[in-house]
Amino acid sequence: MDTAARPGGAPPDAPTGPGGGSAGTGGMPGGGSAGETAQTLERGLRLLHLVADAPGGLTVTEAANRLGIGRAAVYRLAGPLTGHGMLRRDEAGRLRLGAGVLHLARRAQPLLAEGALPALRRLAEQAGATAHLTVVEGGEGVALAVVEPSWTSFHVAYRTGARHPLDRGAAGRAILAGRAGSAAPVASSGELQAGAYGVAAPVLGVPGLEASVGVVALAPLDAEVVGAQVRAAATAITTALS
Repeated sequence: MDTAARPGGAPPDAPTGPGGGSAGTGGMPGGGSAGETAQTLERGLRLLHLVADAPGGLTVTEAANRLGIGRAAVYRLAGPLTGHGMLRRDEAGRLRLGAGVLHLARRAQPLLAEGALPALRRLAEQAGATAHLTVVEGGEGVALAVVEPSWTSFHVAYRTGARHPLDRGAAGRAILAGRAGSAAPVASSGELQAGAYGVAAPVLGVPGLEASVGVVALAPLDAEVVGAQVRAAATAITTALS
C-alpha cells in the first residue's frame, strides 16, 4: 500500500452408468434425456463446490458419500472436469481444484469490479477516504477495485492489485470475520502501513466469493459512522453481484 498523499482423471476403465449408458462428449450420458443431462450438470457443479470446500481434497469415496451417488458416477463426473482443468488428482489420488478454476476466476474479476464500483464511489464520497473491494486469491487479500474520493485534499493512494496477508489490515481481517459468520465492521491502525487507518466489512451472501469492502485513510476514522457506511456498501455490493 502506498500512503503518499495526492494533491492495485478418471481411469479409462471406469464403469459405465446405470443401464449401460457410457459417457459421451463432455461427460454427458449418451442418448440421455434433458433431465438426465441437467442432473449430471448439477452433480458436477456440486462436486466442484465440495472439493473447493475441502482444503485437503476429497477421495472418490468421500465425494461419492457426500453426493449420495456411487463411485462410478463420481469417476464419470471427474473425468471431463479434470480434462477441462477444473479438477486434478494429487499424488494420493485425492480430488483437488485445478488451475482452470483460477482462469475462470480471473476472467470474472472485471465483472466483479464493475458491479462493485457504484457502491465504492458512494462510499469514498461519504467517508472522504479511499474505498476498496478486496478479494481472496491464493490465500492472500488482493485489492480488486479502488475508488478515491473526489473532494478531499489528501487521501491514500491504494493500488489495484496490492496484496497483503489476511490476518493483517482491516480488509483481510474482515474477510476472516466473514468466514466465522460475522458481518461486523473491523478497524485497524498501521497494520499494513504506518500512519494508515482502515475500516472494512465482509461481503457476504455471494456464492463462491470471499471479499470485503472498506476504506483506508491518513487520519483516524470514526469506527461507528464509517462502520455503518462500509456495512451499507457491503450490502449494496452483495445485491449487485447476486
